[in-house]
Amino acid sequence: MNEKHISTIAMELALELRQVLATAQLLEEGATVPFIARYRKEATGSLDEVAITTIRNRLSQIEELDKRRQSILKSLEERELITDELKEKIVAAETLTALEDIYLPYRPKRRTRATMAREKGLEPLAKVLFEQEETTDRLTEARPFVDPEKGVESVEDALSGARDIIAEWVNENAEAREKVRALYAQKGVFKTKVIFGREADGGKYRDYFDWDEPVATAPSHRILAMLRGETEVILGLRVLPPEDKALALLETLFVKGNGAASEQVKAAVHDSFNRLLSHAMETQIRLSAKKRADTEAIKIFADNLRELLLAPPLGQKNVLAIDPGIRTGCKVVCLDRQGNLLRTDTIYPFGSEKSRSAAATTLAALCKTCEVEAIAVGNGTAGRETESFVKGLRGLALPHDIPVIMVNESGASIYSASDVAREEFSNLDLTFRGAVSIGRRLMDPLAELVKIDPKSIGVGQYQHDVNQQALKRSLDDIVVSCVNAVGVEVNTASEQLLTYISGLGPQLARKMIDYRNDHGPFSSRKELKDVPRLGPKAFQQAAGFLRIRNGKNPLDASAVHPESYPIVDAMAKDLGCSVQDLLEDETRRGQIDLSKYVTDKAGMPTLKDILAELARPGRDPRKEFEDFAFAKGVHKIEDLRPGMRLPGIVTNVTAFGAFVDIGVHQDGLVHISQMANHFVRDPHREVKVRQQVMATVIDVDLERRRISLSMREGAWKPDKGAEKTSKTEKRKRAGQRQQKRRELSPTNPFVKVFKDY
Repeated sequence: MNEKHISTIAMELALELRQVLATAQLLEEGATVPFIARYRKEATGSLDEVAITTIRNRLSQIEELDKRRQSILKSLEERELITDELKEKIVAAETLTALEDIYLPYRPKRRTRATMAREKGLEPLAKVLFEQEETTDRLTEARPFVDPEKGVESVEDALSGARDIIAEWVNENAEAREKVRALYAQKGVFKTKVIFGREADGGKYRDYFDWDEPVATAPSHRILAMLRGETEVILGLRVLPPEDKALALLETLFVKGNGAASEQVKAAVHDSFNRLLSHAMETQIRLSAKKRADTEAIKIFADNLRELLLAPPLGQKNVLAIDPGIRTGCKVVCLDRQGNLLRTDTIYPFGSEKSRSAAATTLAALCKTCEVEAIAVGNGTAGRETESFVKGLRGLALPHDIPVIMVNESGASIYSASDVAREEFSNLDLTFRGAVSIGRRLMDPLAELVKIDPKSIGVGQYQHDVNQQALKRSLDDIVVSCVNAVGVEVNTASEQLLTYISGLGPQLARKMIDYRNDHGPFSSRKELKDVPRLGPKAFQQAAGFLRIRNGKNPLDASAVHPESYPIVDAMAKDLGCSVQDLLEDETRRGQIDLSKYVTDKAGMPTLKDILAELARPGRDPRKEFEDFAFAKGVHKIEDLRPGMRLPGIVTNVTAFGAFVDIGVHQDGLVHISQMANHFVRDPHREVKVRQQVMATVIDVDLERRRISLSMREGAWKPDKGAEKTSKTEKRKRAGQRQQKRRELSPTNPFVKVFKDY
C-alpha cells in the first residue's frame, strides 16, 4: 500500500486519510464495492458506493501511472541516459501528460529533419545560434559547417539544418508544451466544415456544416457528434488556437534578443509551431476533449441505466405479453407468476373483421385459461394500435379491470437471438422469445434486463463512440449496484442475475444453479457454503445480498448479514422473545438499546441498518408500480398538432434535454430550455428515465421526423401575428388568381393571342 497514493487521493477527494486507507485495504483483500458500502461502514466512515468507486478508479489510474513511470526509468537506464536530475523529475511527475513531456526528448524516434541535421554535424551550430549572443554573425558561424560530402552544400543549408534542430528542441521543451497545451485548452476552437460533395449524405450533421465552438465550453454531445461526422467522412474537423498568441508565447520563452542569431531562433520557433507543436497539441487536445466527452456521456448513460434497472416492478402476476406485428401477426405468450412460459399463440388484429374477431376470441380464452392478471404490449411497430385493440376488448371479451400496459421493448430482439434465450427456450421460435422478454420486463425489469448487453437497452447516446472499456466498466458497476441494492431471491434467480451478486461471478452463479437443480431449493444461507468452490470469502461477500424466503432462519429473507446474526439473537434474548417476534412486533423493536451491542466490528451505523432491516425485512427499494396510458387517438406523428398537451414517459436523459415517448413511435425532445419555467443546469435534476410527465407539442417536423416538446407551463400559444400574416397572404394569393382569371377570360382580347402563341 503506497502511503503517498493514499494521501494524494484523500486530498483530492477531501476525505480523511483513514477512510481512503481502509477502503484501499478492503479492495486489495478482494472486497466488492457494494459489500464495502453496505457492511463495512465502520471501517470506511460510512462512505457510499460513489466515493468507494471513485477511490477504486483513482487507485487504478495511479497504478497505471506508476507502471509507465517504471517503464520509462527502465528504458533510460538500459540506454544509459538516466541522470539524478532526470530521475528526480520523472519521479515527481504527477500526471501521465507531464511524465510523457519529460520523456519526449529521450524517446527513441524515427529519422526526422533534426536527426539528419545532427548526422551532418550541425548540432554545434544550432547550440551557438540558440545562445543568441548579440555579436554572433550567422554567416561566419555557419561557413565552417559547409561540407558537400555530408550534404551541406551552402551556408543556407547549414543554417536550415541548425534551425531544424532548434525547432525540435522547442517542440520537446516540457514548459513550452505545457503552456501551449493550456492555451489550446482555454482559447482553442473546434472548427468543422462539410466535406465537398457530401452535403446530401450528411443531413443529420447539417448543423455542423460550418460550425465553430470554443474547446473549453463545448458540451460532450456536440464533441462526440463532430467526431462521428469526421469518422463518417462527412465533416472536416480542426482544433485551432489563436496562432498569434501561441507564437508570442513561444517567442517569449525562446527568443532572447534582436540579433542575427535571435532571428534564426525566431524562425525556428515559428517552424516548430507550424510543423510540429501545433499538430501535437491539436492531437492531444482532441484526445483530452474526447476523454472529457466520454466521461460525461458515460455518466449520463450510467444514470439513465440505473433509473431503468430500478424501474418499479409489477410484481408476481400472471401476465399475457404481446409482441406487436402487422404482416406476421402479434406474438402472444402467457407467463405464470414466476415468469415461466405457459402458452403461445399468434393473433391478427389488423386484418379482416373475421381475423379481428378470432384475435379477440383467442385473447379471451388465454386470459381465462391462464388466469391473466395483466397484459403487457411491446411499444414497437403497431404497439399503439395493438394497445387500442386490446383495451377495446375490456368489458367485452376481457375483464373490464384488467390493466393493459405498454412496455419498452428496446433490446428485446437482442435477447431473442442471444445464447441466454436459446438456452432458456431452445425449441421456441425467435419471435416468441421477444414476447416472453416483454412480459418479464413488466414483472421485474431488473431481473430481465440483466440478460441484455446494457448498450442495447437504448438509454444512452453515442454509446458506440465512447471508450468501450470505460463504458463497460461503468455500466457493469451500475448493474452490480442495482442488483445488490434490490437483493436476489436465490431459489428463483436466473444465472445472469446471480452473476452480478457481490463475490459471485459467472462460474459460481452456474455452480449455484446446478446445486439448486440437483438438491432442490436452498433452505438457509448456511447451505450456500455447500456449493462447490463457494469458499468463505465468496460467502462473506454474497450472503447479505441473497434472500431465502420461508427458510429456516427468518433473517435469511433480510439484508442482515449472517455475521450479524449473533447480534440479533442477543437482542431477542435480552427481550425474552424470538427473532421472529422482533420482526413482527414494533413495540419490542422500540425497546432495543443499540448502544448495548456496539463492538469493534459493529458500530452504530451497522446497528441502525440492522434495526431498519428488522422493521422491513428484505424490503424492495424500488418505487410502487404505477399504471400509465398514452393519449387516446394519437398514434402517429401525423396526428400531432402544436399546442397538444400529452402524457409521456421519459425514455432518455441527455446533457441537452430529455427524450419523451408520447405514443407515436417517435420520441420527442424536450430541450433543456423547455424543461421548466426556471433555469435548468442539469436535466437529470428535473427528470429521470421512466418518469411519467406531461408535455406540450411546440413543433413537428414531418420531413426530418422530429418532435419538439415542452414541459413548461404555458409553453405554447398561437402566434396571432403569424395568423394575420397568413390570412393576408391568403387574400393576396386569392387576388392574384382572380386577376389571372380575368386576364384569361373569353372577353379579354389578349386571350386569343395567348392561345395562338
